[in-house]
Amino acid sequence: MARIKKAAVLGAGVMGAAIAGHLANVGIPTYLLDIVPRDLNDQEKAKGLSLEDKVVRNRFAQAGKDRLFKEKPSPLYTKEVAERITVGNLEDDFHHLGEVDWVIEVVVENLKIKQDLFARLEQVWKPGIVVSSNTSGISINEMVDGCSSEFKKHFLGTHFFNPPRYMKLLEIIPTAETDPSILAEMKAFAEDVLGKGVVLCKDTPNFIANRIGTYGLQITLQAMEEMGLGPDEVDAVTGRAMGRPKSATFRTLDLVGLDTFVHVAHNVHDHVEDEEEKAAFVISPLLQQMVDHKWLGEKSGQGFYKKVKTEQGKEILALDPSTMEYRPRKKLKARSLDASKRAKSLPEQLQALVYADDVAGKLAWSITKKVLLYSANRLEEIADEIVSVDQAMKWGFNWDLGPFEMWDAIGVEKSVTRMREEGETIPQLVEDLLASGATSFYQTEAGQVHVFQIGGQFGEVNESEKVISLARLKEQGKLIKGNKGASLIDLGDDIACLEFHSPKQAIGADIINMINYAVKEVQANYKGLVIGNQANNFCVGANLMLMLMEAQDYNWPELDLMVRQFQNAMGSLRYMDRPVVAAPFGMALGGGVEVCLPADRIQASAETYMGLVEVGVGLIPGGGGNKEMLIRWTEGADPKDRVSLQPLVNQVFMAVGQAKVSTSGEEARKYKFIRSYDGITANQDHLIHDAKQVALGLARSGYKAPQPIKIPVVGESGYNVLKFGAYDLLKSGYISEHDYKIASKLAFVLAGGNLPEGTLVSEQYLLDLEREAFLSLIGEPKTQQRMQYMLAKGKPLRN
Repeated sequence: MARIKKAAVLGAGVMGAAIAGHLANVGIPTYLLDIVPRDLNDQEKAKGLSLEDKVVRNRFAQAGKDRLFKEKPSPLYTKEVAERITVGNLEDDFHHLGEVDWVIEVVVENLKIKQDLFARLEQVWKPGIVVSSNTSGISINEMVDGCSSEFKKHFLGTHFFNPPRYMKLLEIIPTAETDPSILAEMKAFAEDVLGKGVVLCKDTPNFIANRIGTYGLQITLQAMEEMGLGPDEVDAVTGRAMGRPKSATFRTLDLVGLDTFVHVAHNVHDHVEDEEEKAAFVISPLLQQMVDHKWLGEKSGQGFYKKVKTEQGKEILALDPSTMEYRPRKKLKARSLDASKRAKSLPEQLQALVYADDVAGKLAWSITKKVLLYSANRLEEIADEIVSVDQAMKWGFNWDLGPFEMWDAIGVEKSVTRMREEGETIPQLVEDLLASGATSFYQTEAGQVHVFQIGGQFGEVNESEKVISLARLKEQGKLIKGNKGASLIDLGDDIACLEFHSPKQAIGADIINMINYAVKEVQANYKGLVIGNQANNFCVGANLMLMLMEAQDYNWPELDLMVRQFQNAMGSLRYMDRPVVAAPFGMALGGGVEVCLPADRIQASAETYMGLVEVGVGLIPGGGGNKEMLIRWTEGADPKDRVSLQPLVNQVFMAVGQAKVSTSGEEARKYKFIRSYDGITANQDHLIHDAKQVALGLARSGYKAPQPIKIPVVGESGYNVLKFGAYDLLKSGYISEHDYKIASKLAFVLAGGNLPEGTLVSEQYLLDLEREAFLSLIGEPKTQQRMQYMLAKGKPLRN
C-alpha cells in the first residue's frame, strides 16, 4: 500500500475524471490523460491556436478536470485537492506512465481499443506498476490476452461505481494470472486509502452488482407492463418500502440514463449462454422506444419522469406507458404499504409487504422472488460466497439488505414453500441450506456472524480487524451501561465508546446523563474515551422539540437548567484526565459539533458535514460552541493586537452566523471544526477502530488533561464592528430584522460583551454570555416559528 504514491488515469470522461478526482482527494498525485483532438474548436480558432499547441492537445483532459469543479455533489473534498491532478494527452505524456505506481484505464468500452492501449502501455511499463481497467463488463482476461505473463500478474479489473467519491463499492476482478499478493495489496489499499468496500468478483458479464441489479430492473420493468401500472406507482413499492433507495426503480433509471442501462443489459444478453437468462435481458419495446426518442432520463430532460414548469412553480410528471404521454403522478394506495410503514423493523416491513394480497404485495413478491432465485442460481458463477453478493448490492445499489439477507428477513422456509406452490425450481444452494436443518443463510453465535457457504457448511464471516461493530459488541456483553438515549461500550484495550442512539441522535437528558456517567467511569477504570456511533448520522443537534415545548410553556428555569447541564457536560469532557476522541461522520450539526469541539482529538470520516447551524432555527449555539470556536481561532493571538485579533473573531462570526456546513471532513478544517492535527478516515467502517487507536496513542504518550485558559476578546469596539457588518446586510436586504437580532446577540457573545478590547476572560464568562443569549432568543415568537417550521418541514424558515 505504501508504494501507491502516484497514479495515472487514462480517459478523462465522466468516470475517468471523477476517479482522478478521488485519487486527488486521498492525497495521490495523478496524471489525467486523454486523446489528442483531431480538429480545432471555435474558441481555439478565435485565439489563433493550432493543433500543435499544448492547450489544444490537452483539451479533453483539461475539460475533464474542469468539470470536477462544476458537478454537484462535488467529486472533490475541496477545490484545492485538484492541484494534485496533472492533465496531459496519450501521445506527448505517455512516457509518464512508467513513473507511476498505478495506471487505471477508463477509455471507451471497446475491447479492441483497450487491447491496443494495453499493448502500447506495456512498452513503457516497468515491473511493479499495477495496471487496472475500470470496465463495467468487458472480460478482464481478454483485454490483456496478448500481453506478457509478467504484465498479466500486475493486471486486474477495478470497477468503480459512479460517483466514485460517494459510492462505496469497488469490484476487483483478478485475471487468471494476477499475482495474489498484488490482489491482496490492492484490496487493502482500496479499503484503507480510497475508503471503498471491496468485493472480489469473477470475470463474468457485468460482474456482481450490475449483473443482479440489471436483472432486478429488467424484471421490475416487465412487472410494470404486465400489471398495467405506471412508473410512479411501481416506485412507491420498490423504494424505501422494500429497503431500497428513495429513487426506487424508474427514478434510478432516469438518473443512470436509459441508454447506459440498455448498453449494460445488452452486454449480459450477448455474453450469457443460458437461453432463459438471455430472455430476461431482452430490452422491452417500451424501453427501446424511449431510447429511440432520446428520452434518456435526467440528461435529456425526460425519461420515465419529466419536470415541467407550471403557474405554481415546477411539477414532476410521470410517463403513462399505455399512451406514451406524461401525466400527473399517482399515489399507489394499498393496505400493505400502510402496514409496512407501521412496522418496527425492516424484516417486519418486508413481510408485511411481500405476503400481502393486494397490488403492492403482488408486485413486491413477484420482484423479490425472481431476484432471490436469480441470485442463488448465479452465485457460483459470479462470486465465491454469499457475502460478496449481499455486500455488492448494498454498496453498489444502496439496498438496505442484500438478496440473501433479504431472504432471511422474509423467512426462507415460508418463502420457499410459496415458491414451490407457484411451480418454481428451488436452487440447490437453498435446498442444501434447508436440508442442513438451518432456516437462514446468516447465523449469529456469541456475537460472531456465520454464513452458509457453497458446499453446504457454515463458516465465519471474515472481516477486517478495523471493522468494529458496536451492535455486536453489545451482543457479546460489552455494554457497560445504557439508557434510551446512549450507551457506554467497552471497545477493548481499556478504551470505552460513548454511543448516541436517541432518535436522530438528538441530544437530550438521557445523553447528557450518560456523558456524565462516562466521564466518571472512564476516569476510574479506562484509559480513554471514544465518542461515536454507527447510525445514519453522528448527531443532528439538540432535541429541538423538547426545547420548543419548554419555551412555549414559559418554563425558563427548566430551559436554563438544560443549557447549564449541557455546558457542564461539555466542560467535563474537555477537562477529564483521560483522552477523549470524537468520531463524527455524516451530519454533525449544532450540538453534534459542540460534542466534538471539547475533545482532545477528532477522528472524522472523510464524509463529515459539520456546522454550527443554530441560526437556522433562530438561535445561537448554547453548549459552548461559540467559546470553543473562539479558542480555536484565537489560539496564539496577541490579545493586545486588535489588528490581528479582530479578523479572527470575524471568521468565527461568519462561520456561525452564516451556519456554514463543511462539504467534507477535509473542508471542515477550513472552519477549524477539525484542526490540522486531527485525523480523517476514508473508510467509515474503520472509523471507530481509528478513533480507538488515537485514544490509545494519547494514553500511551503520557496524556495530561488540559488546563483552563483565558481567552482574549475584542470587547465593545469589536462588538460594534461585527454588529455594523450585520446592519449592512440588513439594509442591503440580505437578512431580515429577526436575522439581525440573532446576529447582534451572536456578536455580543463573540466579542465578550462590553469589555475593553484585549481583555482576557474565563471560559465560564463566555458560557454565561452564550447561555443568556440562547435563552433570550428561544423566547422570541419568531424563533419559535422557525423551530416549529424546521420540525414540520425539515428546512429553515426565513421570517
